[in-house]
Amino acid sequence: MVQKAKILLVDDRPENLLALEAILSALDQTLVRASSGEEALKALLTDDFAVILLDVQMPGMDGFETAAHIKRRERTRDIPIIFLTAINHGPHHTFRGYAAGAVDYISKPFDPWVLRAKVSVFVELYMKNCQLREQAALLRLQLEGGGKGGVAGKESAGLLAELSARLAAVEEQAEALSKQLDDDSADAAAVATAAHLERKLTGLRRALDALEPGTGGSGASVPSQN
Repeated sequence: MVQKAKILLVDDRPENLLALEAILSALDQTLVRASSGEEALKALLTDDFAVILLDVQMPGMDGFETAAHIKRRERTRDIPIIFLTAINHGPHHTFRGYAAGAVDYISKPFDPWVLRAKVSVFVELYMKNCQLREQAALLRLQLEGGGKGGVAGKESAGLLAELSARLAAVEEQAEALSKQLDDDSADAAAVATAAHLERKLTGLRRALDALEPGTGGSGASVPSQN
């Protein structure tokens, strides 16, 4: 059974959280509510999330401050953040959102179809990255404990080929995401997202290349992609 991704919804108004749940319920993922920045940070201590939808205007710790805390934590700094705001203060306000680490910035009222489509892209990338981590862990175990026999060697080679194919699919998805963000004229978002994905994909690709027969890297370890 495929584990569902978790999506964190952060807004101080219950009616807004209810609306987000109604829009995103069709994705059939786990939706987690947080009514404040502090509550969001607490949820991020224990659970992994595919994407965060973060309201900008909140009493106490606002969205910008919450995002700053998220990006300072090694565990959570690479989680995509989509800012939602009811007030459009112009380009400077939008730039502040991107500077705080957002991959997108959406003004209310927003198109439910567009929001759902954007979130689904990040969920799909997250799910594929989780699959890559599981495959990498299994491959590492086989290389460490079963690399002596011919059968084990063939199994490892087959798993390596499958892992490489999965990685290629994620690389293709990441390229499509960058193009999508660029088409939306969200240059800052495209740069932030591309940089985030590039770090993960480059590390995995280097590890796979090192594990390929004939490269002399059969003992290399696959990096953790948290």
